[in-house]
Amino acid sequence: MSRDRILAAIRNSQPERLPLPEKFSFESVFDDLPAQFAAVLATVGGQAVSVNDYAEIEAHLRTAYAGVTNIATTLPQLAHLSDVDLAAVTDPHGLAGLNLAVIEGQLGVAENAAIWLDERNLPHRALPMITQYLAIVVRRSDLVPNMHDAYRRLDVAATGFGTFLSGPSKTADIEQSLVVGAHGARGLVVYLLP
Repeated sequence: MSRDRILAAIRNSQPERLPLPEKFSFESVFDDLPAQFAAVLATVGGQAVSVNDYAEIEAHLRTAYAGVTNIATTLPQLAHLSDVDLAAVTDPHGLAGLNLAVIEGQLGVAENAAIWLDERNLPHRALPMITQYLAIVVRRSDLVPNMHDAYRRLDVAATGFGTFLSGPSKTADIEQSLVVGAHGARGLVVYLLP
């Protein structure tokens, strides 16, 4: 009996329904989108490196990952650095020993350092998650202030699978201890091209 009274009271005290706003947007204003993106990326464990061209990316990769083998890239400009032929990999399990993947991001979000990756540039969906270290190239002109701006630019129907990725993999749900690389890349560097 008391259950029915409680449910009836809830039904009778519902607020009046209001229509959703027709125009609704969040505005984020950052003086310097690349600086904001880099600051947030550092907070979540990644590193942003501003570069002017692919030669500077190559120089940084050769220094930061000196001696690393099992490298794959989806970028033709850096194909000579790769010793893994992604076209020859038919099963994503074949990427299990991958140490470094260098890929292109289509869009970066300054408020949370999220990078949109879609399957147009990923021969295997597992590539950014299975590698030990990940390098992503994003153009500064493809940085947007917030997720609302990002979703306005995305057309998932045209691109198919896609995911936002921010920073290296991490978890802190086991014994309140931060573990980096638990479910994906242990390190992330984002190269910001003009």
